[in-house]
Amino acid sequence: MALLYRDRASAAISKRYHGCLGKKQSTGTRVAIVVLANLVSLGALAWTLRDADLGSLWADLAALNWLWVSAAIVTQLTVYVWQALRWKVLLAPVVRLPLRQSVRAVFVGLFTSEVLPFRGGEVLRSYLVSRWTGLPFSVALTSVVIERVLDGLLMWAAIRFLLETALFPRGFGYLTNGLGVAVLAGVTVFAVALFSPEPKNREIPAKGWRRRFWIVRRDLAHIGHSRYLAAALVLTVPYLLFQAVPVWVLSSGYGFKIPVGAAIGLVMLLRLAAALPQAPATLGIFQLITKEFLEYGYAIPPAQAARYSLVLWAVVKLPLLAAGAVALSITGAKIGELTKEAKAHARAHR
Repeated sequence: MALLYRDRASAAISKRYHGCLGKKQSTGTRVAIVVLANLVSLGALAWTLRDADLGSLWADLAALNWLWVSAAIVTQLTVYVWQALRWKVLLAPVVRLPLRQSVRAVFVGLFTSEVLPFRGGEVLRSYLVSRWTGLPFSVALTSVVIERVLDGLLMWAAIRFLLETALFPRGFGYLTNGLGVAVLAGVTVFAVALFSPEPKNREIPAKGWRRRFWIVRRDLAHIGHSRYLAAALVLTVPYLLFQAVPVWVLSSGYGFKIPVGAAIGLVMLLRLAAALPQAPATLGIFQLITKEFLEYGYAIPPAQAARYSLVLWAVVKLPLLAAGAVALSITGAKIGELTKEAKAHARAHR
C-alpha cells in the first residue's frame, strides 16, 4: 500500500533531530560549546591519569593475550554490523534496504558522531539511506528515533536487573531514575503512534499541520503493525550485550576479571555518557567513567583502572574510526560535503 512518501509534509518528524545538523546557531555559541566540552574532556582525562603510572603501560600491553584482544576488536565491529541488520529489519515494512548500504550508512554515521561536535551522525546516516533508496528523510529519521527508544528500554531494564543482583555498583543507581523517565516518555509516545489504527486514505487532510500529522502517523503505524518491529526489539538484546565482550575480555587480560554483568553495566554507562557534548571519540569522559566504575565499584587499584581505561578506549574506538573512514571512502564523498548536504536536506524538510 502506498504511503504517500513524496509529500514533503511527512518531514515533520525530522524536527526531532534537526538541531544536530540543520538548526542554525550563532558561530560564537557553537564555538563556545565545543571549546567548553573539549576543556571538560581534557580535564577528565588529566584527572583520570593523574596517578596512572603510565610507565607501566607497556608492560601491561606486553602481558595481554593479543588473540583475545583481536577477538574483542572483531566483536566490537560486529556489533555495528548487527546494528545495521536491525535497522534494515526495522525499515523492512517501508523500504528494501540492502545490508551493505545499511552497514555503510551506520559506520559513516558513527564516524561522524565520533569526530565532529554535536553528534550529527544519526542525521547523516538517515540522509544517506534517504538518498540511496528514495525513502523520505523523515521516515529514515523516525526509524533512528525508534532505535533509540528500543535501546533505552533495554538499557533501563538491564541496569535495574544488575542493581537488584548486586552486579552493578549501587552508587550508580540514581541514573536509572532519569533514564526511566525518558524511556517511559519515549515508549508511551511511540506506542501510541506505532499501534494506533492505520488512517484511511480518504481521511488525509488537504494541507497544513493536520496533513503532516496524518502522514507521520501513517508511516509509524505501518511499521508498528508489522512483525518487523518485534524482530528489531529481539535483535536489540544481542546488540547491547555483545558490546560488553571487549570490556570483559580485556579485564581478564588485566588480571581482575570483573563479572559479565559488571561489563554490561559499564557499557550502559558509557553509552549514556556518549550523548553528552565532549571531545572527539569521547576521549576523557570515557576514561573517567571507566576508572571510577572499576575503582569504586570493584576495588580495582586506581593506577591499574586508569591504564585499563586507555587500552579499552583504544580497542573500542580506534577500529571503529578506521572502519568509518573506510565506509566514508567507499561512499565517495568527503565528510564536510556530506554534512553540508545533510544540513540542506534537514532544512528543506522542516
